[in-house]
Amino acid sequence: MRIFVLSGQSNMAGRGGVHHRRWDGVVPPEGAPDPGIQRHSASLDWEEAREPLHADIDTTKTCGVGPGMVFARAVLPSLQEDNPGEGALAGIGLVPCAVGGTAIREWARGEHLYEQMVSRARVAAQYGEIEAVLWYQGESDAESHASAAAYLGNIERLIANVREDLGMPQLPFIQVALASGDKRNIDEVRNAQFSVNLPDVVTVDAMGLALNEDNMHLTTESQVKLGKMLAEAYIKNFLTTC
Repeated sequence: MRIFVLSGQSNMAGRGGVHHRRWDGVVPPEGAPDPGIQRHSASLDWEEAREPLHADIDTTKTCGVGPGMVFARAVLPSLQEDNPGEGALAGIGLVPCAVGGTAIREWARGEHLYEQMVSRARVAAQYGEIEAVLWYQGESDAESHASAAAYLGNIERLIANVREDLGMPQLPFIQVALASGDKRNIDEVRNAQFSVNLPDVVTVDAMGLALNEDNMHLTTESQVKLGKMLAEAYIKNFLTTC
């Protein structure tokens, strides 16, 4: 099984189709369930993945469509081609860890969210290889100049810590540059995201994708586009070197 960790805050957890704290239940065909895609539940069991992926992880908010299922469906055929004849071993395992409204300081080593993410990843890794971390976070850090100014150091530290704690010094890390956030500081956070100077880190730009009426969260259509963008980044930059 090829395992991908999904982490960050609300746009990774998924708010596509959520309006007035209710999800409309619409799942795009690009994100429909597939027997080859499994999900690591909050109780650490594997089950067929389906939207909303983070329903039992981001429990204090209403979850909807995120990029994870679209990403997995887009990547699955390439993984099967990369492993001809392996059958179920070529399947994908998604490990949802994102929690809405969280700042990067809450993902520091020793903090609950960080330790939970690493713990879930370690358990999942007993069933396959961790291929990458998909990370979409930073809107909360755009809310203050101090947090935005510290973002580069914090995100580089996070990546280094995750790699060290999982014993994977070259673990691919695909991050999403913000599409929304406080206009006073969003550019500083985005600049930090594009300035990460670590190997095997790729940044996908979400700017310009359509937002819900709250002007913060990606629409379902935008999550479909983002999932495909993340898949293209993984296939182009990492699949041939796995």
